[in-house]
This record gives sequence, structure tokens and C-alpha cells, in this order.
Amino acid sequence: MGRQYFGTDGIRGTVGQAPITPDFVLRLAHAVGHVLKKTEARPTVLIGKDTRISGYMLESALESGFNSAGVDVVLLGPLPTPGVAYLTRAQRASLGVVISASHNPFADNGIKFFSRKGTKLSDQWELDVESELLKSPHWVDSAQLGKTRRLKDAAGRYIEFCKSTFSNDLTLKGLKIVVDAAHGAAYQIAPEVFHELGAEVVSIGCSPDGLNINKDVGATHPQALVAAVKAHQADYGIALDGDADRLQLVDAQGRLYNGDELLYLMADDRLGRDEHVPGVVGTLMTNMAVELALKARGVQFERAKVGDRYVLEELEKHRWILGGEGSGHLLALDKHTTGDGLISALQVLQACVRSDKSMSELLRGVELFPQTLINVRLAPSLDWKTHAPLAEATRAVEAELGNQGRVLIRPSGTEPLLRVMVEARDAEQCRACAQRIADTLC
Repeated sequence: MGRQYFGTDGIRGTVGQAPITPDFVLRLAHAVGHVLKKTEARPTVLIGKDTRISGYMLESALESGFNSAGVDVVLLGPLPTPGVAYLTRAQRASLGVVISASHNPFADNGIKFFSRKGTKLSDQWELDVESELLKSPHWVDSAQLGKTRRLKDAAGRYIEFCKSTFSNDLTLKGLKIVVDAAHGAAYQIAPEVFHELGAEVVSIGCSPDGLNINKDVGATHPQALVAAVKAHQADYGIALDGDADRLQLVDAQGRLYNGDELLYLMADDRLGRDEHVPGVVGTLMTNMAVELALKARGVQFERAKVGDRYVLEELEKHRWILGGEGSGHLLALDKHTTGDGLISALQVLQACVRSDKSMSELLRGVELFPQTLINVRLAPSLDWKTHAPLAEATRAVEAELGNQGRVLIRPSGTEPLLRVMVEARDAEQCRACAQRIADTLC
């Protein structure tokens, strides 16, 4: 049986349209509550949210749904997604719930869940919830209703946790850092973390009004950060997305570094401290230059499907700790159970401070390969998997590139498109090879 409501990262959609409506969210919480009560007599769930105006409505619906099933609720207020994961574990709660649509505009919202260990839940758990949704609601009697309280200083507890992942013998004193929280969940927390570690902080994207989350700021619009770093002559710029699990970094020259490069920096810092780094997980889209650089250092590299969920699955399979994707979702499982933009930023800054080198200096010799991506619209009758000219052209390009490039062909998940991506050291060769493969489908 497939999942009807859950996607790769919870349930998400446009507010006011199914399933992101208050009646469905109430039913969802009620169903989740009954799933929890199969293994625990009196469960407690934590609920955090980002800054979207719809968060108030959905928070109330979740609260009512859980209480009606006999589940106690602890409200955290605006808090980054990884902050909810941390507090769920720290508070020994039964479940963590996040109301957020991450990097999407304010008109969208979503619900995602964390286990008591602060990790993503299994497909089977989601199927159990969907099965419970098919049943008629079972309201507990008045004496068994859940209660709700608010956790005092949830933000402060998470700030201390973030700071604890930065080496005690290092400081950010003497650095000016621009912090862009995308008018999202970290708008109060992010500036405070870097300030308390000694940095001079310039804040942008830290004035949410319920409607401006991710609008022209944050990790998905880094041009605002680049401009602010230059205008304030800052040493670094840090941009998060709406729920602060994604990161973009800018140096003093206004150069933007993506998640692939930051992942390498995190691994390189550990290797420089003689820590054992057996392997690193990227995705199908991770730049080949990073793979080759890691392998040159004796570090195994594996690719997962695109999405931090799949990166985490691959890390757990190999029992490794470092992984991520170019979008800025980075995982350091010895620091946190989930991707965390703030903690990832601290890991990179720690490497720079400890080595007294800039990001560009630490990445010297790791020059990203040019990538060419061509979207080819497929005819309804065309089966690209059995298309002989496509297969022949792909083999020829792979032979031409050898170990100095690669080809990735994958279908779009939402449109009748085939994505042809070629990566090579030489930009012109990259473009020509991608076009040669794409032309076989025209």
C-alpha cells in the first residue's frame, strides 16, 4: 500500500487546500495520537513551528487533535526544525512535530514528525498513521483528555545546544558575520548563537511578519546575503532557509559556497585533526570534484538519491557520520541526529578559525566541475529506458570522459521530462556531450 498523504518530508501543500486544512490536521493529530498510544499509555508530543501566519491555525488544530486522543502537548513556539528534533530527544518526549514548509513561500505549510530519538520516522510508521486516518475518530472521555503547556525558554535551550557543538577552546571574536534567517524560524536564535560565541553580528531576514518568510532572502535567495556581506565588509555571511535546516555560506569577497564544498570542508577539518573519516555520503547531484578530492584523501564516497532523507539512510547503512547535498542540507551525526543549518555553519567556521585560513584557502585544489543540465520533453510513446540511440550516445560520452566526468540521466518526478546532466573538467566538452545525448531524443 502506498502513502496517500506523506511525501519524502512529511505532509506539505497550499494552506486552505487539502490536506493542509484545519479539519484534516486535527484528524491527523488524532490519528497519530492513537498510533502513539498503542505503545505508550500517556504520550507527550512537542510542537514547534516557523513564522508563517498559518502556523497559529495549524498549531491549534494539532493541539486539539492530540488532546482529544489523550495525548499531552508541549508548545515550543517558533523554533528551527532541528531544534524541535533536539528538544524531543532532550525532553524524552514521545514525538516531535514541526509546522513548516521549509523553503517554500508563506502560502504553503506542512507537518513533519520526529521520533523520540530526534530522527525521521519510518515509512511503516507513516503507513500506520494513514491506516488510522481511515478509521472513525475515537474521542477519549473528559478525564483522559490531554493537557497542553508551553516550554519555557525553548529557544534558549536550543541556543546552548548549538553552542555546545563548537569547540570550547575556540571563539568567533574578531569576526563580523552577516546572518540571514529568511524571516523564518531562526530569526531570534541564529543571531544570538553567533553573538554569544563572540562574533559581531549583522542581521538581515530577521523581521518576520507572517507573510515574508523566504521572500527575497535566505538560503534560496543568497544574493541578499552577498550584497550585505559586501556592504558591511563582513568576514562571512550565513543564510538559512525558513526552517533553518539548510545553509549557504559567503566569504569576505562575496563568493558563495554550496553544500558540496561545505561538506568537503567538514570532512577535511576532521582529517586535519587525525580523526577517522571512513566515508562520506553525497547525492546523485554532488559535484564530482568533491568525490575525487575525498577519494584522494582516502575517504570512500557514496551517492544517495536526492533528498536529505536518503542521505541519512545511506549514512546509517554504512555507520558513517558526514553527508549532505549541494542545496545545503548537511549532516554531522556526531553533532546532531538531523540536518542543522546552524550547526553546519559552526562546523565550517570552526575549521576556518582553527586553521586560520579562509574557505577559499581550505578549498584550494577543489575546483568544482562545470555541469550542464538539459531538460528534454519526452513524447508520450517514448520509453527512454529502452531507447537504443540514447543508450549508445550515453556509452560513447562515458567512454570519452573516463574518470574525468560523468553522465546522469533521470526522469522528472512531476513532468514528462528527462533530465540529462553531464559533468566534466572542461566546460565546452561538458556542454557538447550533454547536447549530443539530448539530441538523440529529439
